Amino acid sequence: MSGQEETRLPWTSRVCEELGEGFDLYIINASGIIEYTTCTSELGRDFKEIPYFYDRITEIRLGETFSADRIVPEIPTGKLRKYAYMPTPDHRYLLEIGLAEPEFLRWRTALEYKDTTRELVDLNPNIDGIRLFDYQGTLISGETYPDDDRRIPLVRQAYQERGTLETENATTGELTRYLFINLTDSDYAFDMSMVAELIYSTKVAEAKLADMLGRHAGILLIGLVIIGCLSILAAHHLTRPVRMLVVDVDAIAHGDLDRPIRASGAREFLHLGESISAVVTALEGTIRRLQKSEEEVTRYSHTLEEEVRNRTAALEESNQMANLYLDIMGHDINNANNVAGLYSDILLAGLEGEPEAVYLRKAKMGLAKSTEIIRNVNTIRDIHDHTTILQPMELDPVIRREIEHFPDIRITYAGTGAVILADDFLPEIFANLIRNAGEFGGPDVRIIIKVEERGEEVEISVEDTGPGISDTVKPRLFGRLAPGTARKAGTGLGLYICRMLVERYGGRIWADDRVPGEPGCGAAIRFTLRAADGGPGLSESREGPESFTR
Repeated sequence: MSGQEETRLPWTSRVCEELGEGFDLYIINASGIIEYTTCTSELGRDFKEIPYFYDRITEIRLGETFSADRIVPEIPTGKLRKYAYMPTPDHRYLLEIGLAEPEFLRWRTALEYKDTTRELVDLNPNIDGIRLFDYQGTLISGETYPDDDRRIPLVRQAYQERGTLETENATTGELTRYLFINLTDSDYAFDMSMVAELIYSTKVAEAKLADMLGRHAGILLIGLVIIGCLSILAAHHLTRPVRMLVVDVDAIAHGDLDRPIRASGAREFLHLGESISAVVTALEGTIRRLQKSEEEVTRYSHTLEEEVRNRTAALEESNQMANLYLDIMGHDINNANNVAGLYSDILLAGLEGEPEAVYLRKAKMGLAKSTEIIRNVNTIRDIHDHTTILQPMELDPVIRREIEHFPDIRITYAGTGAVILADDFLPEIFANLIRNAGEFGGPDVRIIIKVEERGEEVEISVEDTGPGISDTVKPRLFGRLAPGTARKAGTGLGLYICRMLVERYGGRIWADDRVPGEPGCGAAIRFTLRAADGGPGLSESREGPESFTR
């Protein structure tokens, strides 16, 4: 809808004279097209290109009332006009009258958007600039930017969606928000809504965030220092029983056999202290007997020269053994269990048949139990310290390696090609189960290891021909200490580790009878592991692994 400077048709001049200066007439048909007009440049304009405006004038055309519009810019030139609309009696056309007045421009310039946006920028330190656009993306207020060819489509999108859009420039630290300002009025056909472009600076927020992170990092560092100090104190307290044992054993190694062993803390340390005291008592008895033998040799030296030589040799050997015992007590406490177990075997061979051998066997059992407990505790700690990362593993090599560690036990194993999901702790399961079966199955026990693949899982059985497990003990056999069982002490942690690892791998473990319904015919520990889809050496293993019997 342009001004009056265009050339008019003859019939339009008469209409313009009737309407008066500044007025133009537009006749719009039902399709939203200007079919007749006194402004020839607007002839044929299609308002369907502006959907919301076409819907509004259609509503007016189908109505019965006269409707005035606000002062708005005309589409081709942007000049301000006042429009009014009235339908024809048959509602086939809509009559539109447009009035152009020079005064409209003066009223329009009185609306200083620039001052308003400047005040908003001054009030908010996080805003770098504000610009206003109309529905076509035409800049109403604000400066022109070099990248407006990228920004204008976002303005139009925000207007069409009648919502808010955001873009962020990570390089410059700017956040741009396109906010739709709804100025729609149902009393007028033309929509005066605008889109405001708000340019935010994220530098202030980033500075505050960096300051906050610095403070939190300082607090975290202080917390770590406090935790470290507490850890040192806790370690000092927890290792106190070990340090006391080291001091006492070192004193005994230097000849103070009457020094008492101070044992405190956990039950394992108390048991270890009792075992060391038993060894020292046996040593004292041996030394006293050696002294007595030496006196007898001296008394009969003149008449029993040969006997004296034999006795002297025995005394020297016994003295060497006594010195050996003291050397054993002086070793590093970290290796005390292994060293004590080794020399206990030597002592037991030398004292076979003597009453003191009973004490030495008890001491050896205590040391063996302590060694197993420490090993199991370290295994439990390692399990907890390592993140579970399961990977495909061939089951057959693992079982064969563990069987080789028990050469004194008869073990039957047919081999398998199964590949399961596990980690490096898998051998601990078989080591504990074979050791447990060998320990409680009796001297003639025979162990059978079976593997059955069952779809998505693999079931493994470790059976023995020992005395079996009663039904009352089976439910609590895999508890942490398995108290109240009819089997020997010291099995709780080993079976507890088995349960931990099986559950870690997503399986389950239970105690069963080797012969169903006959507990006295031997025990069977069964557990399941998840089968892997494939793994290294899978095809070769499934061709038929060799059986193993020893």
